Formats: sequence, structure tokens, C-alpha cells
Amino acid sequence: MVRLCLLASVWCFINYGNAQEGDCFPSEWLKSVWMSMKISKAGFHRDLEYSVQWSKIHHDVQGLLVQKLPSGVYMDEYQLETLRRDTGLEVLLDSKVDLEAPEYLSSGFTALIFLSGKHEVVVPVHGRYHRPSDSSKRVKVDIETPRLLLRSDQCQTLSPGDGHLVVDAPCTVRNQSVCSWIEILDLKDNNGVSVEIPVGDSSMSLMVCVVTVLTAVLSCAYLLANIWKHTHF
Repeated sequence: MVRLCLLASVWCFINYGNAQEGDCFPSEWLKSVWMSMKISKAGFHRDLEYSVQWSKIHHDVQGLLVQKLPSGVYMDEYQLETLRRDTGLEVLLDSKVDLEAPEYLSSGFTALIFLSGKHEVVVPVHGRYHRPSDSSKRVKVDIETPRLLLRSDQCQTLSPGDGHLVVDAPCTVRNQSVCSWIEILDLKDNNGVSVEIPVGDSSMSLMVCVVTVLTAVLSCAYLLANIWKHTHF
């Protein structure tokens, strides 16, 4: 009889744990999650500012932003590494980024931004040089809203449901293992941002070429005159 009671207690405990794990991210709780993004500063060097909020829950929550970036902007991996050491910012790029290439010779890439227990994060982003234009002094670059992924170390099994999917992504910025994450599909305040980047005026090309050549010729003439003046043959 005692053994039967003990087995029943263990069975109830296991089923309670499985129920808690299966309901790790309840649908009602997922509705409380919202995210916003905005861009600050001006010119070629900007900051992407993210804020992610959710209501209280009985276990820890890890967040990951999957941000696609177009060819018109880039992130500096060396700057990101410095920020990781100085501020704890954790960003993983999915490919090597050429920092010097112009927009028309570049391709887009994806940045994985690990929130690491934080609800707000600021990531620097930089504009690339675009082709000169004779009709516009600025070009608009649209940055779409990121995907938001969530997981918990206390939840080993995740199930898809209404408004969310289960996807695989790196567990941490070190990219040594893959974990299951919940991706929320319908986020509140889910809007992207735009960046206006200055471009050169192609109508000034002829004038720039003439001035450049004239300056080079006059500089050479000045140098030759001084060399002739101060040289003894």
C-alpha cells in the first residue's frame, strides 16, 4: 500500500512537471510580449535601439532578435567585439562584412542580437556610400523589424501554437550549439525604421574632375619650380 502511494506521488509529480514544461510559454502570456525599435543619431553613423517587454512569468526568459539588414547599411564586427568586452553587448553576424565596400557592391546580412536577460539594447549601424545621383541628395534605406525569439533554460520541450512557431537558432553568441526557440509571429508595435543617407551629386562630376586635374597640375608645377630653384647643377 505504501509502495502504491509512493508510485502515485511520483507519477503525479512527473505529470505536473510535464504540464509545466508543456505550458512554458502560455498563449495568454505571449500576448503580453511587445517590441519596439527606433533609430537615433544622424548621418552615416546611427544606433538601432530595441526595447522588448513581457509580463512576469515563473521562469527565466532569454530573448534573441534576428535582424535582417539591407546592403545599404552594415555593422562593424570589430566595433561589436569592443562593445562586447566593454558593455556586454552580444551580436553574432551570419557572414563576413566588408566594411569598405559601397552599397552597390555589397549584399545584405543577418545579425543575431542576444538580449542576455536585458529588455533594452542599443546596436550601432553604419550607412554605406551609394552611387551619386543627379536627382536626389539623399537615399532612403528601409530596415525591417526583427524577428523575436524566446526560450528558457527550464523548458526543454517547446510546442508550436497559435501565434508562434518553434525554430532552431544558436543558444548563445558563441555559436557552439543550437537550441529550440519560440518565434512570436504577431507582435505589438511591430514597425520597421528608415534611414536617409547622403549621396553625391552626379551633376557635379565634370566640375569635380576639372578642379581635381587643375589642382594636381598646379601642385606639380609648384613643386617642380621649387625643386628647380633650390637645386644646384
